[in-house]
Amino acid sequence: MKKIFLFLILLFISFLGFSQSRYVSETTKKIVFARDGGVCKCCGSSTDIEFDHITPFSCGGSSEVSNIQLLCKRCNRSKSNSCTCKIHNRRVGTNCCEKKSSQQAVSSKQCSGTTKKGARCRNQTRNSSGRCHLH
Repeated sequence: MKKIFLFLILLFISFLGFSQSRYVSETTKKIVFARDGGVCKCCGSSTDIEFDHITPFSCGGSSEVSNIQLLCKRCNRSKSNSCTCKIHNRRVGTNCCEKKSSQQAVSSKQCSGTTKKGARCRNQTRNSSGRCHLH
């Protein structure tokens, strides 16, 4: 009974971890390879081909066919977590991390409160009151 219970727990944990991983299934790899013609989408090389997330996994990009492309090792390493291959200076993806940070910058503003010495507070805030958590 303990073995069955342990097996079910391990199966459940592996299922949860697998659904949120950067793992690209064999089926997805075959579809993307055929779609992209087996060559790098940036430079056209057919050596050292890797499967790359167009929207980076770290920014919430999925491992679905629509978000995977072929890049050679050099272009993929150069792209890293951005949207541009720095070797060829070509756009080969999207960078939702930049979009999130620019949206945050627009919505935050300097606190309108004053310090004990009478100077203007330097903290940033997103509160509708215009004041940070200290004021």
